[in-house]
Amino acid sequence: MLVRDAMSTVVLTIGPDHTLRQAAALMSARRVGAAVVLDPDAGGIGILTERDVLNSLGLGQDPDTERAHAHTTTDVVFAAPSWTLEEAASAMAHGGFRHLVVLDGGEPLGVVSVRDIIRCWAPLRQQVPA
Repeated sequence: MLVRDAMSTVVLTIGPDHTLRQAAALMSARRVGAAVVLDPDAGGIGILTERDVLNSLGLGQDPDTERAHAHTTTDVVFAAPSWTLEEAASAMAHGGFRHLVVLDGGEPLGVVSVRDIIRCWAPLRQQVPA
């Protein structure tokens, strides 16, 4: 199976000046664990994850004043839609992260997460009556 078959095509994109509260609210509303941060001034595409927001809160930072750009990962590993799920899982395992931005022609096409991969690999179980 390929990344294009597993990825979420719901790509939440935010700007670098969104507050962490705004980013978290948007991520929650879209039910996604990461936002793609488009920052043309900083040279492109980054990612802000739920873990980034959590780490900021854990440090006692104010989510109403902290900006996405200060917490964005900019050395992002990107996936191609033609990657296998094994390639994506390997990249995640080696990099220690749970989301890959999928690019097509330099544009965000989707995001693939560990959860997406597990959903594809794990067979759905039928509930057994008690």
